[in-house]
Amino acid sequence: MAKLKLGPIVDDKPVKVTLELPASLHRDLAAYADILAREAGQAVCDPVRLIVPMLERFMATDRGFAKARRGAPSPGAAIAK
Repeated sequence: MAKLKLGPIVDDKPVKVTLELPASLHRDLAAYADILAREAGQAVCDPVRLIVPMLERFMATDRGFAKARRGAPSPGAAIAK
């Protein structure tokens, strides 16, 4: 059994996104979707549906991003007097 960073993809309301991907990245996403489906015992999802959970996972586990985000002022802080 493969140890994947993503769990099963939750069926959620889709959002349309237009994005150009290199063919090699699309092939890798399709392969990942296939492996993920086998591991979760689900039907293979559209590889494009992996992009959001992958980005969420990447940002959630990026320590540099978390540190920078904690140090950044909140969006309304500069306006408050």
